[in-house]
Amino acid sequence: MAVTGDETESAATGDMPAYQLRSPNSSLAQSIVMAASPGAMSSPSSQHAEEITRKREVRLMKNREAARECRRKKKEYVKCLENRVAVLENQNKTLIEELKALKDIYCHKTE
Repeated sequence: MAVTGDETESAATGDMPAYQLRSPNSSLAQSIVMAASPGAMSSPSSQHAEEITRKREVRLMKNREAARECRRKKKEYVKCLENRVAVLENQNKTLIEELKALKDIYCHKTE
């Protein structure tokens, strides 16, 4: 069978080429559609561009997740600092009151 490069309109499905197959012994022509996946029909440059786009999307997704985790950790850290400030303010208040009490006791003893 010989393959001719004539594409036939009736057998083509839009983006898949169809070729005429002719037998050397027969004048009958058979149409055959070359089956290929849509991805295989695209050029190598578009496949490369798709790969770059996919990698970029994965990188952006990972970056968003990392940023979300960083913000969560920062909130937790700030909350711990606020708790520590509250504890230290209470300790400071208590120490100031104790200092005043000791001063009062010391002043009354000397009189």
